[in-house]
Amino acid sequence: MEEVFQEPRVYTLLYVIRDDKVLLIRKKRGFGEGFFNGPGGKVRRGESLEEAARREFIEELCASPGPLQWRGVLEFYNNGNLEMIVHVFVTDSYSGELCESDEAEPHWFPRDAVPYSKMWEDDRYWFPLLLSGKRFYGRFWFENWEKIVRGYVYELAEHHRLPDTNT
Repeated sequence: MEEVFQEPRVYTLLYVIRDDKVLLIRKKRGFGEGFFNGPGGKVRRGESLEEAARREFIEELCASPGPLQWRGVLEFYNNGNLEMIVHVFVTDSYSGELCESDEAEPHWFPRDAVPYSKMWEDDRYWFPLLLSGKRFYGRFWFENWEKIVRGYVYELAEHHRLPDTNT
């Protein structure tokens, strides 16, 4: 029997952080329904990560995000299989008026009152790094998307490019 390789799905999340508050959405349908998270979703074929983050933000909240900063990447395994790779972005601005959509209900939370008990279990490990302006890489193994069985998060140091020595 020939083994078929299936690529994991790639997603984005985008958080607005400003004035000591963070914008979260309460997911109204689909995967993660009822949880607080950031606006985001699947990256479409031919779309950059940043384009996907912007599109999802507009679709879910009716406003356009300001300049984006990449903050991290998260890998999610379910029942041993790599299911999702999620790139996390932040911005400190948006234009337009936030609105509730069929998918999302926007809520602002003070940085020190993030509702971790109403978020995915992994968020309590990497979200504080996001809020403190750090870059990060994380891997989480879930069982039936209900419980983390193991995981880790690393803070990423600034990357420096070595000088080109090919002259």
